[in-house]
Amino acid sequence: MTLKSKTALVTGSTSGIGLAIARGFAREGADVVINGFGKREDIEKARAGIESEFGVRAHHSDADMTRPEQIAAMVRDAEERFGSVDVLVNNAGIQFVSAIEEFPAEKWEQIIAINLSSAFYAMQAAIPGMKRREWGRIINTASAHSLVASPYKSAYVAAKHGIAGLSKSAALELAPHKVTVNCISPGYVWTPLVEAQIPDTMKARGLTKEQVIDDVLLKAQPTKEFVTVDQVAALAVFLCSDAASQITGANLSMDGGWTAQ
Repeated sequence: MTLKSKTALVTGSTSGIGLAIARGFAREGADVVINGFGKREDIEKARAGIESEFGVRAHHSDADMTRPEQIAAMVRDAEERFGSVDVLVNNAGIQFVSAIEEFPAEKWEQIIAINLSSAFYAMQAAIPGMKRREWGRIINTASAHSLVASPYKSAYVAAKHGIAGLSKSAALELAPHKVTVNCISPGYVWTPLVEAQIPDTMKARGLTKEQVIDDVLLKAQPTKEFVTVDQVAALAVFLCSDAASQITGANLSMDGGWTAQ
């Protein structure tokens, strides 16, 4: 399989799952646009590393995923810079853990904006070009929480259920145009996002760090192992292959058996 002459835009890709996916596409020959925040030197190291390691072009966009106009501008810039956006991965996400009655309104709005609405606006901007070219791949990073729930994560669970529904609707609209839309729903992946939520979960549940990892994070995963970012990236790459051209509207679990229970 090759993605040479293709361009992939991956939101939330300066670290973790998103960066692994961007690198996976670059390995297959795609030019890539990474997006997200972080230390400027770390982002440049990641961007330059993609170019030097895989011999492709890589660009970083600092578009704010809570701002629809910046999301649309990011897609336009990628199309102008590289000629197309052939693969769109909506991966940007944040988390906040709290009981519903104590959940800050601004956190609810932020999570829905970044985890759900940003995917809609990015798709809205990228779909016209994909339809014109009669080829495209849209991959939305959902979660096991797109299928099941956990307490204290109301906004995140709501957003991920929304991503699953959005993907199905888009898949039906785009099926005649050789554009597929799918979700990848990982269980717990060891990323900065997961690591950052441990203190809040410790506070909310009155647990130690070790208890959070063993009794909360991995409790639901029968394999008792974290999913790796490279495993998620490999599935994303497969979904862009000709072999996956009839996979659309799917929500693909990669959760160590969590949602099989």
